[in-house]
Amino acid sequence: MKRISGLKLLEEREGAGAPAKKGDRIVYNTRIFLNQGEEVPLNDFQAKELPKEMVRIEGGATFIDHMIVLGRRQAIAGIEQALVGMKVGGYRKVRVSPHLAYRDKGISGLIPPGAVLICEIWLRTIENLSLGESL
Repeated sequence: MKRISGLKLLEEREGAGAPAKKGDRIVYNTRIFLNQGEEVPLNDFQAKELPKEMVRIEGGATFIDHMIVLGRRQAIAGIEQALVGMKVGGYRKVRVSPHLAYRDKGISGLIPPGAVLICEIWLRTIENLSLGESL
């Protein structure tokens, strides 16, 4: 993972295949925790509003299949930066400073302003848009 100010790799398990790069369409799952350890129940809130095919339950935890194109700022900067270089089946746990997350706005009732986050990220699939193939 490229070193970037405000993003610290805490744990990593490498996946298989080619690494994700900017311009790839990917599907990932995440769990977000406040720095003190309390989980942010964002997945549970989102699952109520999303189609069932975007929701998965594993080990009693709810996950959302987020599909983004890396480099298009479709996720918070800390998660997007952590995804670059990951391989399918890989896992990263990162500490994200507020300037790479929700800054001084937060998310009402879920993430306080200026919060440091701990994000667990699983990369599920990579599709290279220029080749039109799944990796």
